[in-house]
Amino acid sequence: MSLPVFTSATSAEEVAAAFADQIRGRNVLITGTSMDGVGFEAARVLAKLKLSEEAIKNEIPSANIRPLVLDLSSLAAVRKAAAEVNAYPEPLHVLINNAAGGGPEFRLTADGFESQMATDHIGPFLFTKLLTPKLLATASESYTPRVVVVASDGHAFVPFDLNTVAHPSQDTYDLFGTYCQAKGANILFANELSRRAKGKLNVYSLHPGVIHTNILKKEDNKAALIAIGTLTPEGLPNPDLSTWKTLGQGAATTVAGAFDTRLDLKSGAYLVDCVEANDKVAPHCSDPETAAKLWTVTEEIIGEKFIF
Repeated sequence: MSLPVFTSATSAEEVAAAFADQIRGRNVLITGTSMDGVGFEAARVLAKLKLSEEAIKNEIPSANIRPLVLDLSSLAAVRKAAAEVNAYPEPLHVLINNAAGGGPEFRLTADGFESQMATDHIGPFLFTKLLTPKLLATASESYTPRVVVVASDGHAFVPFDLNTVAHPSQDTYDLFGTYCQAKGANILFANELSRRAKGKLNVYSLHPGVIHTNILKKEDNKAALIAIGTLTPEGLPNPDLSTWKTLGQGAATTVAGAFDTRLDLKSGAYLVDCVEANDKVAPHCSDPETAAKLWTVTEEIIGEKFIF
């Protein structure tokens, strides 16, 4: 059977339908599944396959959902959540690092990291490290477990600076700049994870598209997003900025990264509109030396080596 050609208009439902056989029986952990977010939509279509758990259960009573409390801005909370997942009797086939956070103001976490970088990169790095043995346990001759990292084309707008990870400064902080740095870290992390996994994991980073998700609707973010032109003065999506995607279209690339069999031999790929788009990665995020340095710096931050 020939597989469909995916485009910017493809929905997560369509991707899930194309790979229903691959999805069936697989267990997926998705971070950041709050309502009106890309992670929620991805979780919904995969389960149908939880605006909250209750909402998904109402639509898909047979869905097997395990809610997990995870504060990615806290290393202690990440370790607690990972221990909980590792104690689950079910295997783990796919990890989707989707959650993102941070706000318009500079804020340090309890561990002393800038909150946006902590939530978008440092926490997911540790979470992935702690869950990797459980992922690797699902590997077989016919299946390679996957890690999907939701990044953004915003990574290209600001040159990557390791100091934003290791030495955050209130003097140089701005919401959009730090967002771009965090998304750059996502791509560099995915690239280096793929390289170090040496085929034991298939790893992908992606740009989901420009979507009016819950993080853009938060009142404390609106003013900053209006100031940089992402939103109109009325707080609505700015049509002059980009072609905006629906939530379903925005989650499509995540689902493709998790299950599209055409990506099996393309670990490390950057995905846009559900397909490989490595040419759209900025040079500063495709540099293996920078990726290796970020890996080492992040290991030092979490106080643990991430070794296969």
